Amino acid sequence: MDAQYGPHRFSGGGDETDAFRGTEFRVADLRGARFTDCDLTGVKVVDGCLVDVDISGYVERLVVNGVDVTDYVDAELNRRHPERVQLREIRDADGFRAMWDTVERLWADAIARAERLPESARHEHVDGEWSFTETLRHLVFITDAWLSRTVLDQERPYHPLGVSQSWFADADAARLGIDLEAEPSYAEVLRIHADRMALVRRTVDGLTDNDLGRLCKRNPAPGYPEEPVPVAECLAVVMEEACEHYRFATRDLAVLEAR
Repeated sequence: MDAQYGPHRFSGGGDETDAFRGTEFRVADLRGARFTDCDLTGVKVVDGCLVDVDISGYVERLVVNGVDVTDYVDAELNRRHPERVQLREIRDADGFRAMWDTVERLWADAIARAERLPESARHEHVDGEWSFTETLRHLVFITDAWLSRTVLDQERPYHPLGVSQSWFADADAARLGIDLEAEPSYAEVLRIHADRMALVRRTVDGLTDNDLGRLCKRNPAPGYPEEPVPVAECLAVVMEEACEHYRFATRDLAVLEAR
């Protein structure tokens, strides 16, 4: 999901439903349940048995047994991934250029790790998550949506091998020209991803402080709010997505390497 943390949580035209809003589960066996792209705001678990529970996503005020652990989780993520702090502290065009330096370095390292694995591993889903190749395809889509369409004002920049967010409706993706059945090779995806990385580099290299407040006329794609978004926010989404999916990708690479 793009801009999945903080203010950029959007409702798309997918299969979302409010049928379970306000539902109360009593003495229910939910072992092995999986919630993907679900809004769990206000959920309360009372006298629950939580063993081997794994939570990822946008977290604000998470209280466990009366203890607010939100700040601890955020601080630990910042310690492990200092690029998160760098991203939050961007204030000018130079900050965006320095941030992209970091993104290029991180992804060069991740790609080098992936290329030490067999081709099949680069297409393998770890615990149902995107494969490494699919993650690169998603970052292609993010760049097309939040840079090429918004900042650069291109009407239909979407590469057919891009992968949209899980909430994004298949019909909308198809209308954008996304090939929903595509199974490209890692080498082909890597070339496209490198092209999009270079596009961001060219953009930030020419960026000025005056550019940052310019409002972009186009929204990223169907399902997004229509209001104009400043260039700085669009670039921040591209870079946040690159940082967060680097975290997810390297988490899964560690599993693949251990095998």
